[in-house]
Amino acid sequence: MPIIEITSLTHPGVEVFSTLTEAQLRKEHEKADGIFIAESPKVINVALNAGHTPLALLCEKRHITGDAAEIIARCGDIPVYTGERELLARLTGYTLTRGVLCAMKRPVEPKVEDVCRSARRIVLIDGVVDTTNIGAIFRSAAALGIDAVLLTRNSCDPLNRRAVRVSMGSVFLVPWTWLDNGIEELHRIGFTTAAMALTDDSIFIDNPLLRDIPHLAIIMGTEGEGLPAETIAASDYVVKIPMSHNVDSLNVAAAAAVAFWELRSRE
Repeated sequence: MPIIEITSLTHPGVEVFSTLTEAQLRKEHEKADGIFIAESPKVINVALNAGHTPLALLCEKRHITGDAAEIIARCGDIPVYTGERELLARLTGYTLTRGVLCAMKRPVEPKVEDVCRSARRIVLIDGVVDTTNIGAIFRSAAALGIDAVLLTRNSCDPLNRRAVRVSMGSVFLVPWTWLDNGIEELHRIGFTTAAMALTDDSIFIDNPLLRDIPHLAIIMGTEGEGLPAETIAASDYVVKIPMSHNVDSLNVAAAAAVAFWELRSRE
């Protein structure tokens, strides 16, 4: 692989790691379906294991024969841009985690039916915009038996660099795609819907009615306002987590972890 040492923030080829915003990365037509950035050897390895295609690496000089050596060997004949730690921090705007970034080809978005075909438990993320929350939800989904993740278009992109890092690569382990037609589409493909919300009609999450549902979609709402009223009204069940000490709600990522465990498929 070519090792290219850079001494300038404007070196040709490094703009993917510096000047392009997340939105521009998604729409980078020169790279077919766009680009995303994976950070740290562990996360990059998970992405490679899942079949994602590497395009370029950015690596601190001291890690070429250290933490990044295995990654560089696995990625084959792609450019490896390198430089001193301080220069790369100025280039990217942050200190690299474990000293390596990988630009990767963005996969084609699968259809909802394909993602959910063999799923028994899925989650719909509706309007969650915080990258940390998205990453944490994906990590819990992978660990706690969620078979697929759907997101509304007003949610954070799971392939956002920070979301990928917080998820520890779990965004590459759980099938996911965007849901454009509302929860009616979930009903059409055979899922019972459970909206996580506090209403007068909410049932507790440990209600036995929920445990034996063969195909269940858990719907999680925004960090501040929760789910839209129309989504709650269209759901088959409205579900809440019992609280103590007059606490009225949990962070959406924490609530998702509780819901995934309690509502997991028993089969």
